[in-house]
Amino acid sequence: MTTAVAALPTVRKAVPTRQYVRHVVVALAAILLLAWTVFPFFWILLTSLKSPGDILSVPPKFVFTPTIDNYAALVIGEQRGQYSSTRPDFPLFFLNSLIISLGAVALSVVAGIPAAYALARFEFPYKNGFAFVLMSFRFVPFIAFVIPLYLLYQRLGLYNTHAGLIFAYQLITLPFTIWMLRSFFMEIPTEIQEAAKIDGCSWFGVLTRVILPLSLPGVAVTVILGFMFCWNAFNYPLMLAGRQTFPVTVGAIQFISYEQVLWGQMAAATIVAALPQLLLSLMVQKYIVRGLTMGAVR
Repeated sequence: MTTAVAALPTVRKAVPTRQYVRHVVVALAAILLLAWTVFPFFWILLTSLKSPGDILSVPPKFVFTPTIDNYAALVIGEQRGQYSSTRPDFPLFFLNSLIISLGAVALSVVAGIPAAYALARFEFPYKNGFAFVLMSFRFVPFIAFVIPLYLLYQRLGLYNTHAGLIFAYQLITLPFTIWMLRSFFMEIPTEIQEAAKIDGCSWFGVLTRVILPLSLPGVAVTVILGFMFCWNAFNYPLMLAGRQTFPVTVGAIQFISYEQVLWGQMAAATIVAALPQLLLSLMVQKYIVRGLTMGAVR
């Protein structure tokens, strides 16, 4: 009995020690994961601020005199110091990304809201099968679509056009938009919809006056994520766009030529291309968190 009582303090001390060790291990793992995730972006940022000699130095330099000439060359596209930009049209690539991404998201939202509402509230034959077919576009390899689209676009005159890319991006954004909004619409109690119908609202009135206002966080997060998917798209514009309609994802690799690779300007283009997504995420962070957690707690 005495031995058991004496052992109690040891057990009580062991529990906090074990928890402390566990917290330290979790913290170290989180730090390593953060470093692993952030380091590529940090290295690209350093490269964008280096001169050509510093970029190609061996071993790599972490201490150097920063320069903004790589960023200036993206805009002015002319000889500046040691730099010679052969890609003066990066502002056009950036503008193309804005036009295509905003247009694709707007079209997918306009078409996706009624479709998501129908899948969430109406009953009709093969509803679940239709929803699955829509979602299947998300995991079918892009090569299954891009060759038929290329041949079709050549015939219809949509190749190397903003409209053609906006329509092609619907394969990325529309299924995602429908499925996301469908899940948000389904979280709204049907009693609210029935009360609106009793007050004389049509299905369109219920959608515009009741469902959409209650699901605005979900709509916001859908729009934001859809914009990011469009902004990061690479395969479709690589095959369906020309130099006049290249977005930033394809425009960044135009700094690679048979003569040289402009590493500094490519890194600067990557940083500039990432800024809209970063700023947008920070500005609407509360909507992203609220939208992604809609319906998580009942």
